[in-house]
Amino acid sequence: MAPRLLGSLAAFAAFPVYLAMRGAPSAVEVAAFAWLIAPILLSWFLSRTGRYEGAHVLSSLALAGLIMAVAGSTGGIDSFAAVWLVVVPLEAALSASRRVAAFASLLALSCAGMLILGSQLGWLPSGDISAAERGVLMACGVASATLYAAGLAFGAESLARTSVALLSREEERYRLLARNMSDVISRHQRNGAVQFISPAAETMLGMPVAQLLGHGLFDRVHVADRPAYLTALSDAARGEVRSVEFRLRREPHDSERGRVDFLWVEMRCRPLDQDMSQNPHGEAEVVAVMRDVTDHKLSEQALVQARSAAEAADAAKTRFLATMSHELRTPLNAIIGFSEMIAQEKTLMLGAAQRQEYAQLINDSGQHLLSVVNGILDMSKMESGNFEIASEPFAPRASLLHCCNLLALKARENGIDLVTDAPQDLPVMTGDPRAFKQIVLNLVANAIKFTERGGQVSVSAAASGSQFTLRISDTGVGIAPDDLERIGAPFFQAGKTYQRRHEGTGLGLSIVKSLVALHLGELTVQSKLGEGTAVTVKLPLVYTPPQAGLVDEAASGSKIATLTPVLRQESRDDSRDESHDQTQDQPALVKKSA
Repeated sequence: MAPRLLGSLAAFAAFPVYLAMRGAPSAVEVAAFAWLIAPILLSWFLSRTGRYEGAHVLSSLALAGLIMAVAGSTGGIDSFAAVWLVVVPLEAALSASRRVAAFASLLALSCAGMLILGSQLGWLPSGDISAAERGVLMACGVASATLYAAGLAFGAESLARTSVALLSREEERYRLLARNMSDVISRHQRNGAVQFISPAAETMLGMPVAQLLGHGLFDRVHVADRPAYLTALSDAARGEVRSVEFRLRREPHDSERGRVDFLWVEMRCRPLDQDMSQNPHGEAEVVAVMRDVTDHKLSEQALVQARSAAEAADAAKTRFLATMSHELRTPLNAIIGFSEMIAQEKTLMLGAAQRQEYAQLINDSGQHLLSVVNGILDMSKMESGNFEIASEPFAPRASLLHCCNLLALKARENGIDLVTDAPQDLPVMTGDPRAFKQIVLNLVANAIKFTERGGQVSVSAAASGSQFTLRISDTGVGIAPDDLERIGAPFFQAGKTYQRRHEGTGLGLSIVKSLVALHLGELTVQSKLGEGTAVTVKLPLVYTPPQAGLVDEAASGSKIATLTPVLRQESRDDSRDESHDQTQDQPALVKKSA
């Protein structure tokens, strides 16, 4: 457009000079000047209307009109100007419009037909020139048409090169965005197969992009998440915008070979903008954007775990208040009541036997309160990691028989048969003898407590390799499956039917599990409601204390959180004194085992 505008302005400026020198112009000259000035009018038309195709149509009409004027006055179809009709569709081709090119071609053919018809019917004047002049004019016409066509060809080539450069620049821009985006962009066929996926997938999944094409990406989706993945793509192919979260298998590094690692991905997919008229099934291809949301998922899981822990803590507080309101109030009432009666013995005229009985009841209630408080303090120390243990060699068989002898009277009073199986050749263990006795007393006392009259409690011990195994089984009420998962939680007492039939704080088994964990052992509980319970404790024969300050977390279920022991080496005399004190306090330990 710019060269033609310059030519138009030059012709417009030279037209007055031409008139002054030549005089009145002929019709051909007027047509030539009109064609030269036409680009100015076309530019004005294009700027006011914005109709690009219309401007090209007017340009084709102006060129065809000039050719018809010159050819009509110089011999019709035999005129040197007739060859310029070929240029009309060539110029229209620059519009990149099929309709404009078709119109220009029909216009050129129509003009050629009119010139032929006018020449045959004698409507056009014959050119009164010699053959030599006609040849020169024909050569000038062909040369000028060829030069103009060459200019059009160079213009078309420039437009094509500019279009390719713009397209390449645009593609490079999108390619640069795709390479540097952390999100993965993919294009899917209607069946879900990947046609394109951005290089960010290699960083996310640790594998070449070529292996993700086709159904390679689908093969890396977690099996449980594949239905949701395919459903989202299918809905997007039908014109809906969908978002889905699923897991993708990440290729492990060389140092992680043999480990399967999945990451959470959020995918937003939508139909690709296409001409839906070309798709008779109403389904389009899908473009998707995937983002790694593993950290977000982990945060959600941590939030859920924190909420569960808060709910468990609240439930433990409720159980603690409900249990303590009974376990503390009952013995305190007995202590206050019987002490008041002793204080008023002159008024009530109490005998020596009654005073001794009341004193014994006060002592029993005080011992029960002491056992409750000791249990709470021990559990608090274990949870805070400040429970002190002293490791030393001891005979597990003697400790086991001693504990069973202490509880034999209680078993006979309840009508329960207590059977003990402790081989003579049990090896010496290295550990905390106080903790071992507390484990045995709590477990056996629990078994006796929850076994009906006429039942049986069996205690057996065995050593195999470097492991000591203690098993306490009973024929009692058993534990429901739902309660079995929560056994060992502080202040938790299983079963609603027998919850308040037996005294206790619900700390016995929790203390046992913590003591077993401190000795790097394992505790498992097997039970069936109405048939009985079997508790198995496995301890190392030689306890090797871990480094102070280390806390190991074990899985839930049969294993519990391992608490941090603070080790203390004591003299043999101090250990013997503490063992003796522990033996004297055994009745209190039995009472707090609930």
